[in-house]
Amino acid sequence: MQSIEVNPSLFKGAVSLEQLEDGIRPWRINYKHYELFPPNGINGTAILSAGIRLRFASDTTTVSLEVAPVQAQVQFDLVSGDAPVLTQVLEPGETTLRFEQLPAQDKLIEIYLPQKSSTVVRAIGIDDNASLHIPEDTRPKWITYGSSITQCNAAFSPAFTWPAIVARRFGLDLTCLGYSGNCHLEPMVARTIRDLDADVISLCMGINVYGGSTLNKRTFRAAVIGFIQIVREKHPDTPIIVMSPIWSPPRETTPNTVGFTLAEMREEVEAAVAAMEGLGDQHLHYVHGHAIFDESYAEHLPDNLHPNGQGYAIMGQNFGDKAMQQVLAEYGLNRGFAITNG
Repeated sequence: MQSIEVNPSLFKGAVSLEQLEDGIRPWRINYKHYELFPPNGINGTAILSAGIRLRFASDTTTVSLEVAPVQAQVQFDLVSGDAPVLTQVLEPGETTLRFEQLPAQDKLIEIYLPQKSSTVVRAIGIDDNASLHIPEDTRPKWITYGSSITQCNAAFSPAFTWPAIVARRFGLDLTCLGYSGNCHLEPMVARTIRDLDADVISLCMGINVYGGSTLNKRTFRAAVIGFIQIVREKHPDTPIIVMSPIWSPPRETTPNTVGFTLAEMREEVEAAVAAMEGLGDQHLHYVHGHAIFDESYAEHLPDNLHPNGQGYAIMGQNFGDKAMQQVLAEYGLNRGFAITNG
């Protein structure tokens, strides 16, 4: 096989790329501004490669990927057209994986990096007689922000997080800013979203604020409004889907340490959206979290907080049906660039 040196144009879904001696590490913040995202780069979550892919076209029948040694067992997915998603696993300390028996014709390939670990990509390998090029990407750009329920550690594999499912279904170029345990409406994250190109934005707000008791009834609605207004500074007409937390039975009516219930948080998110709509923002779309995942899916919520793999598939289906499909149609963004039915 021939080795292809990685370059920045291969990466999709990263906010910044760190060039290291042994490869490139993608980040979900501007890593040069690391100190502005305390603690430790959003508590160590911005370095995780959730939603980040390598995208290229090739007529190769085999693709290998070389990465820096992984610290824990992780999965990588290869997606190409309507073919089944191919999954490979690396064990701790391993560096190389292979996807084989691909069709010999020129095809678009996306390799999803692990959603729950950092990844340093060193090289791509293809057949000796194969070619590789990076095609233009004209898909609408989608940024989604949220918690571990958006990062989706328990998804079947990286291509089956709910944002990845939605992105493939509708042909969207995904940037996933799901930060496990760390969706606390930080202004610097709002500035990050503001400064990125986007055709559609979605924000899932509340569950980490509840869990950490980081905002209360006095401050939460104001923080939601402020976060969205920062994003609006450079996205005045971009559709923003604002989703309140999905169902979590122990938290629905039980006050946290600052006296806030999850049911009350949904009311605050909805009220924040209504206030901005009342002042003329016609591009906000509120989605109640129960419309995406409610008590009818209890068997897929094993810890009463995080969906399992099937639960994330359900979230992807419901978010597509009840939120994304309507917004893309309304804004003329349903261009049919789907990569796979996955």
